[in-house]
Amino acid sequence: MLAALAKPQWVTHLVLTATSGGLDMARFDAEDWRPDFSDEYPFVPDWFARYQHDLTPRLAELIMPTLLVWGDSDPISPVAVGRELALRLPNATLHIVPGGGHDVAHRLPDEVARKIDACLE
Repeated sequence: MLAALAKPQWVTHLVLTATSGGLDMARFDAEDWRPDFSDEYPFVPDWFARYQHDLTPRLAELIMPTLLVWGDSDPISPVAVGRELALRLPNATLHIVPGGGHDVAHRLPDEVARKIDACLE
């Protein structure tokens, strides 16, 4: 999203899957993934888990077609986050995957790939 905001002329489409999307996650009662992530992946630089930037004021600038893919059982990025992004991104489509968790793209790659293909057509 930061790249798309910095160079929108280079980004034709966005696909966001199970992410914060630059929103402040505190208001969504989301599970904090950082402690477990840092324990499981100690080789990942500290900044990765510390980085938090609220892009809410700039989301309306992202006018390219955007596909939002959310699992309806994601405790880290609840569907409410996808719905909020769908409201704030001018050209967004939200696809909710029944039974999908935070790893929806990993567990259901064919379904996610079909949605991405359709978005890019």
